[in-house]
Amino acid sequence: QVLRKGLQRGVVLSTGSFLVYEAHKLIFGFAEVHASFKVEDVIEQADYLYGSGETEKLYQLLVQHKNSDDAELLWRLARSSRDLAQLGSTSAEKKRQLTYDSLEYAKKALEKNESNSAAHKWYGICLSDVGDYEGIKTKIGNAVVIKEHFQRAIELNPKDATTIHLIGIWCYSFAEMPWYQRKIAATLFATPPTSTFQEALRYFHMAEEADPNFYSKNLLFLGKTYLKLNNKKMALLWLSKAKEYPAQTEEDKQV
Repeated sequence: QVLRKGLQRGVVLSTGSFLVYEAHKLIFGFAEVHASFKVEDVIEQADYLYGSGETEKLYQLLVQHKNSDDAELLWRLARSSRDLAQLGSTSAEKKRQLTYDSLEYAKKALEKNESNSAAHKWYGICLSDVGDYEGIKTKIGNAVVIKEHFQRAIELNPKDATTIHLIGIWCYSFAEMPWYQRKIAATLFATPPTSTFQEALRYFHMAEEADPNFYSKNLLFLGKTYLKLNNKKMALLWLSKAKEYPAQTEEDKQV
């Protein structure tokens, strides 16, 4: 039956060579399935290490797959590269290299799957980080692109509280931008990007609604934004929540 189906498809082969052909397809078809399971295994292991705070082990696991075509692996590699760069024990030279590497991994993740929400989010984050090395002009110049990627990430995943928080940070940064940076922005854009503390506050509250108490820094910025708006009562409420947040990461301790 297999031979007859093969002949019906117009495959003109001897019986022996046809069976070899079918066996070849079967073996390589299995290999492709096996490869997909392997990717899933790596992702599962990576998520476990991330949840356990094993930053260096996670990076060592994922960097082996830097040439992967899987967007899920690549954005996780971008994130782990950035996390490793953030460690106090990482040298300045290594931190810089990891920062640029993370952007390349995030960019590659987007190239592999433009519809991946996390790839857009981490591309925006990593592009912002690179701006720290290339100066305020580049950082401001990239601002619109960064926000566009955050907005696209939310379109693809409206429940992602972290990305909503990041747009809040973007708004807060532009709302408190000093005059000399505004002058730089005016030279780069026909209509310079602007924002207000009210807009930032709206995004921080949206993030909290999407996932209550999800992030110590969101609580902190709710408090800081209310301070900017001279509402000390609400500022105290949110800053108290930030203070009482159970510190699990270095960032939580800083908050």
